[in-house]
Amino acid sequence: MSTNTRVMSCTPEAVFAVLSDGWLFPGWVVGASRMRAVDDLWPQVGSSLHHSFGVWPLLINEETTVDELRAPTHIVVRPKGWPLGGSRVQIDIEPHLRGCRVRIIEKAVSGPAARVPDALMNIPLYLRNIETLKRLAYIAEGRGVS
Repeated sequence: MSTNTRVMSCTPEAVFAVLSDGWLFPGWVVGASRMRAVDDLWPQVGSSLHHSFGVWPLLINEETTVDELRAPTHIVVRPKGWPLGGSRVQIDIEPHLRGCRVRIIEKAVSGPAARVPDALMNIPLYLRNIETLKRLAYIAEGRGVS
């Protein structure tokens, strides 16, 4: 299980506004390259994002589904990342003196990636989620949503 944290200069609601706009997903999630569809009820529990992973012409169609939601402070999603496998991604947002603190906890839960020892799998997840949180901060802070 990999954990990354970043303090952002915006409100928890500003971060959640980005998470709630499924069409922004490829803008902040490293590896997601395009959106194909967003369920009308996104980000309600059971709703999904339909996106692609990779670089053209090597694109893989994927789906990410919401498992838990306590807006605007907690969301758990389950990306299906074939051929590597699926993961569980938890995002928690809490107020901070400088805005908010965002934490991502990610763990491979299915497919070949789930068989890789955590000590090895955490390295690429941790590195990827440094950039993911940086991108999320750029969007949430730049939108100026309060």
